Amino acid sequence: MSGYARKAVRYPRRAGRVALRAGSLVADLGVWQLLTGLDIDLWLRFSQFPTVTDVAQAFADRLSGPDYWTDLTDSLTRILSGFLLAAALGVATGVLVARSRLAEDLLGPVLEVIRPIPAIALVPVAILLFPSNEQGIVFITFTAAFFPVLVSTRHAVRALTPVWEEAVLTMGGGRFRILSSVVLPGALPGIFGGLSVGIGVSWICVISAEMISGQYGVGYRTWQDYTVVDYPGVFVGMATIGVLGWLTSTAVEVLGRRLTHWLPRTSYDAGARPRASRSGGQTPATSVGDPGIQGAGDEGAGDKGAVSRGPLDQGADSRTTEEARDEHLV
Repeated sequence: MSGYARKAVRYPRRAGRVALRAGSLVADLGVWQLLTGLDIDLWLRFSQFPTVTDVAQAFADRLSGPDYWTDLTDSLTRILSGFLLAAALGVATGVLVARSRLAEDLLGPVLEVIRPIPAIALVPVAILLFPSNEQGIVFITFTAAFFPVLVSTRHAVRALTPVWEEAVLTMGGGRFRILSSVVLPGALPGIFGGLSVGIGVSWICVISAEMISGQYGVGYRTWQDYTVVDYPGVFVGMATIGVLGWLTSTAVEVLGRRLTHWLPRTSYDAGARPRASRSGGQTPATSVGDPGIQGAGDEGAGDKGAVSRGPLDQGADSRTTEEARDEHLV
């Protein structure tokens, strides 16, 4: 057994990890209950906070009333409408800007000027522009998610190697074939990275928009509880927002893993053991195409004629790749 195998620490399996996460949550709630129940006032004033039991009681009261479910439905409708619209237009615009010099020259300056503006700062624009508050809130949610998706898609498309496109062209494929077989599948990991960021930012902005100009929704109800000094109700709203954000982000990540199942997974595997090499030793799992591993394989195979590539050769390859990518911009 090699030194790597001896030092490998076995992490708990799925059931153990679930128990560990549940225990961490229970411990945090226990600390909260202890600090607020004893009215601890050091530098932070925990005596002003409601206890866990107060929040739990307020949450149970909300669940039995119709307003909670109405607010939940309204917020989910707004977030899904704005996010799905941002996902579709963000991906389409990102691909267009990355593949077309004309689109980049026409749309790039405008998008880069608008992108730094916080979505919540566009609330006055939404109020003036749209006839109803509902449409304005969906617009704020759309704007919040649009730019993370756009930027991630643009970078992911530009990072694709031109060799794949050249292979499709060699086999007689056209632009649609390149888009469906090379560009979109190759950019999917970057696209879903932008979607994961976008859904989180969307929740931040939709709650803020509901606080400012909404009539129903989790954000509106949370702000109303604050104005009437109902602090347990405020924490119920905060907990609801957190759970909804976690569920939607998890759904996006799960969908991304399903659609990119063909990718090699380089993240750690909790219960995995080091893979055995052909020589019988134990080697850690590595990603496909790792230059260090390829060099080690060549050296182990006894290829004495192999010459390592220096920084100048790598720089020349990088310039060649960029020139080839520029040639395929239309």
